[in-house]
Amino acid sequence: MKKIQSNERLLGIASGMGAYLLWGILPIYWKLLSSVQPMEVLAHRIIWSFIFLAAVLTVTGKLFAFIKELRQVAAAPSRFVKVVLASLVISVNWLTYIWAVNNDHVIETSLGYYINPLISVLLGIIVLKERLSLWQTVSFLIAMIGVLNMTIHFGAIPWAALLLAFSFGLYGLLKKMVSLGAITGITIETLLISPFALLYIGYMQKSGSGAFGVISPETTGFMIGAGVITAVPLILFAGGANRLPLSIVGFLQYISPTITLILGVFLYHEPFTRVHLSSFIMIWTSLTIFSLSRTRLFIGLEDLLKRKVFRAGEAK
Repeated sequence: MKKIQSNERLLGIASGMGAYLLWGILPIYWKLLSSVQPMEVLAHRIIWSFIFLAAVLTVTGKLFAFIKELRQVAAAPSRFVKVVLASLVISVNWLTYIWAVNNDHVIETSLGYYINPLISVLLGIIVLKERLSLWQTVSFLIAMIGVLNMTIHFGAIPWAALLLAFSFGLYGLLKKMVSLGAITGITIETLLISPFALLYIGYMQKSGSGAFGVISPETTGFMIGAGVITAVPLILFAGGANRLPLSIVGFLQYISPTITLILGVFLYHEPFTRVHLSSFIMIWTSLTIFSLSRTRLFIGLEDLLKRKVFRAGEAK
């Protein structure tokens, strides 16, 4: 029994790491489509993602289960609205990411996904009325200082990073409220947005400004492949998340922005100044505190501080 559990955990870690590694190197793929307008890349990503995911569901014998779940969602108006919102929010997230990568903001996308867990916590407080522990509050404040440091020194808000963080955080919140599987959910979401993507592609092709089948066979192939590179990490992630505790998944998620940061600095030679470094150090410190906030050590320290504050108050 222990051997089976050990094998399951190893398979979960391998799947999770595979998903985050692929997400981390995603900028390399989008750079291959830098000659195509981001909106057109997004439209093709939506269409081909749906086609590939539908094929996966068919091959794995889960298509009828998907259709049943789709009917259930359609029959519940409030749930359906949340799924529609999720499809719109993830489309904004994908478009922002594609635009940022192909406009030399790879480092900024890394920043966005570093601060995303903290944004998710903030949304949980606002929407779900969750409470922050002392250390989670400290981690959030440190991350905020890191973002403000970058904003003040460069005189511009890192809007791409913040849009990525907020859109993906909101997407996660909506997914939690709807409670759909990772693969089933994204299939439904791409299905709902596909008609609009098709209309846009049709307009681009008819007007003669579309890239599909025009620029080069390689570009066309990469546009079709956008469906595969979207679906495969999601499938791996679902396999990992089902086999691993949330704490391990939480640590694994930092693989992706770390790889992206390395690509931005060393492969694409984007500027990484002292201001970047100081801001990232604050955010890394924040994430370390946030990740350890539920451990016995930090809970014990929090209790100790509370007792000291209480005693100081009594002394007065």
